[in-house]
Amino acid sequence: MELYNLWFLIIAVLWIGYFFLEGFDFGIGILTRVLARDDVERRVLINTIGPVWDGNEVWVLTAGGATFAAFPDWYATLFSGFYLPLLAILACLIVRGVAFEYRAKRSGARWQRSWELAIFWTSLLASFLWGVAFANIVRGVPIGPDKNFTGDLADLLNPYAILGGVVTLCLFTFHGATFAALKTAGDIRVRANRLAAVLAPVTALPALAFLIWTQKDSGDGWSLAAIVVAVVALVASLGANRLGREGWTFVLSGLTIVAAVAALFLALFPDVMPSSTNPAWSLTAKNASSSPYTLKIMTWVAVFATPVVIGYQSWTYWVFRKRIGTRHIPAA
Repeated sequence: MELYNLWFLIIAVLWIGYFFLEGFDFGIGILTRVLARDDVERRVLINTIGPVWDGNEVWVLTAGGATFAAFPDWYATLFSGFYLPLLAILACLIVRGVAFEYRAKRSGARWQRSWELAIFWTSLLASFLWGVAFANIVRGVPIGPDKNFTGDLADLLNPYAILGGVVTLCLFTFHGATFAALKTAGDIRVRANRLAAVLAPVTALPALAFLIWTQKDSGDGWSLAAIVVAVVALVASLGANRLGREGWTFVLSGLTIVAAVAALFLALFPDVMPSSTNPAWSLTAKNASSSPYTLKIMTWVAVFATPVVIGYQSWTYWVFRKRIGTRHIPAA
């Protein structure tokens, strides 16, 4: 395997890991205004992701850094052409992180309610915008012969991209509901299970339409296989939820996200950013990559660093594996 193809695979894995992990804590952020009935239950939901949400964001930082180093032309075209959506996502991630930390710094109801609303809206908006961004990457955008983005914001707000945003929003909310059912105890756990059962079919409709559209426009046999896995996993997660198997429900909802994102990267390859102006001007894994020497150094760094990151993050999840409920929240 050529190193530029290997690094396309590594970057795909990083994004898949990010959406799997950040997907459920975006979902929890959305559910703080949907599932929780009062302040105590909101604190329960926030505490389920309190020890892990910032670790989950390591994956997007690594994916961005790897793209910059391995595919500088892809990075330059992507971040210049998608400047406003990516800036909005960055603002959401910053405000969301501040909201988690600042919410409990004062006891005033207005202060806490304002930061809780910030958690909800930034989680919702980021979930939607990630889908819009990746749908446009797969669909293709106007790119000139000099590898520069030649379109504008209107080119990014097309029906396919908006549908992609709806899909990620629904998938992350469903994934968050399965995580809430797995990590909480008491009445909120029961309601999370019921909500997951409602969200599964609601998520399936736009997800199936989006994946079929993707397959029709740019898919191949490998992407079709990934789509089949995503559909089967989503249906199986609904069945596991009805049987009360919360662990399997969460794993299968996560597998749905993994397979769906994998289908997008499989449909994209060997391009990294197709040109809708002229296919000959598309950025590919080969023509957008760094030098072989750079990729070789990066590969050795990844060999040693990746097990460390996976190890400490796995340990964190193991330490904070127990359920929490309203009885664990101290009185104000």
